Amino acid sequence: MSDLVQVQGLRKTFKLSAKQRKLENTKQTLKVAVNDLSLTARKGEIYGLLGPNGAGKTTVLRMLATLIKPDAGEAWVDGYSIISDPEKVRASIGFLTSELKLEEFFSPDYLFDFFSQLHKVPTDVSIRRKAELFARFGIDEFAGVKVANLSSGMKQKASLAISIVHDPDIVIFDEPTNGLDVITARVVTNYLEELRDQGKTIILSTHIFSLVEKLCDRVGIIIEGRMVAEGSLQEITGGEDLEERFFDLYSASVGEVV
Repeated sequence: MSDLVQVQGLRKTFKLSAKQRKLENTKQTLKVAVNDLSLTARKGEIYGLLGPNGAGKTTVLRMLATLIKPDAGEAWVDGYSIISDPEKVRASIGFLTSELKLEEFFSPDYLFDFFSQLHKVPTDVSIRRKAELFARFGIDEFAGVKVANLSSGMKQKASLAISIVHDPDIVIFDEPTNGLDVITARVVTNYLEELRDQGKTIILSTHIFSLVEKLCDRVGIIIEGRMVAEGSLQEITGGEDLEERFFDLYSASVGEVV
């Protein structure tokens, strides 16, 4: 099984504003969001990046998607460097995050066509793929409705469809079920399993233990920007409860018993 995503020693720091320093109760002007992090994600698997809020998960995924540059380290996505080949990386991935909003003035139909053209998807392929995805997610009857007038669940499903207009081999999702109702969340997780069955590689971040246990073939546990464990669930837990194992690792990492 080949490694489609390889990450070696990524590091990212951010400057903290006065307001951020006050909120975090610190005098430090720099925050290390990701610290010497490495991981591998293989073809045809769902890889889960598990950690608490603020652990650095989103920063890792944003670096992989070439939205921000690392301060140090390197990563290769489908053989392309995130540093020297960012355009080829972006062409190889689908990226979905709650931080990236669809333009609310436009409809799912228009946005799907726009991003298809952006990815140079042939018109006939785009028409067929839109029909398949809109039917799959129940977007059909809302295709012409402005995004501003869609429910949060429909916005998420439209975002998912639009993020994979070009049928990428690698799909990166940041908290894919965050804020969704149980029905929409089930639709999304079922589709992630379908993508894996098609041989796609999916990387997702989450803080939800049950989602990792349900979906993920392998998992990396990230705490305060560092990867503290990586492997299959069996390798990480030894057959024990994932939540208990996570808090053991958390306590060992931060010196705080939870």
